[in-house]
Amino acid sequence: MLAMNIAATGMLAQQLNVEVISNNIANLSTTGFKRQRAEFQDLLYQTTRRPGVDSSDQGTLVPVGVQVGIGVKTAAVYRINEQGSLNQTSNSLDLAIQGLGYFQVDLPDGTTGYTRAGSMQLSATGQMVTADGYVVPGVATVPTDTTAITVNANGQVFATIASSATPTNLGQLQLAVFPNDAGLQQLGNNLVKQTDASGAPQTGNPGSTGIGTIQQGFLETSNVNVVSEITNLISAQRAYEMNSKVVQAANEMSQTITNLR
Repeated sequence: MLAMNIAATGMLAQQLNVEVISNNIANLSTTGFKRQRAEFQDLLYQTTRRPGVDSSDQGTLVPVGVQVGIGVKTAAVYRINEQGSLNQTSNSLDLAIQGLGYFQVDLPDGTTGYTRAGSMQLSATGQMVTADGYVVPGVATVPTDTTAITVNANGQVFATIASSATPTNLGQLQLAVFPNDAGLQQLGNNLVKQTDASGAPQTGNPGSTGIGTIQQGFLETSNVNVVSEITNLISAQRAYEMNSKVVQAANEMSQTITNLR
């Protein structure tokens, strides 16, 4: 009896769906988090009568045929990269991207990571780093007598030094955009990495064509919609229950056959 196996694939699919939804809800307060959506495909079909074959010597054709599906499979867990809201923090090292783009980060293995989380900090040597201490390239060491740091919308970083009336230009932040953001590999810690599916990054100054601008003193919040996620969670739970009922019904039918005398 295929019904039990088919329903089992449905239960596994909805289990994954609930896991994706729960991860979205868990990251409700994660800076720059992008919600995900599970996508599914039907499995192969068992064909006992193929549509379109001859049904007689006069050339009549079978209009529909008999094809029975054997369940569902996970096709992808798709990341939805829409803009999150900007939350004002008034912290000069908090940077939010308004529009497209990712901050570039130098990872310990020598590769480049990308992030939308702009909660920057200063290291012991005055370098601009992420919360994990990864250096943000393009910015020089901040002098020890700096009284204020300013980042304009185009990514230029300036330091106000007590001994100088003119702000010192510390460098230029550049943002990276990808042909397919959803193809980026998620590393955790608010980081993503380039893959063959994402395509090569195009880097440029904030505010240039196709690249967003930087808002100092703001952080991008998660784009998770709680009401939508709870609604999806209820739907996934009901679908799981319905598939479990199919397993129960298939088991009862099997018992009926077994008890025949």
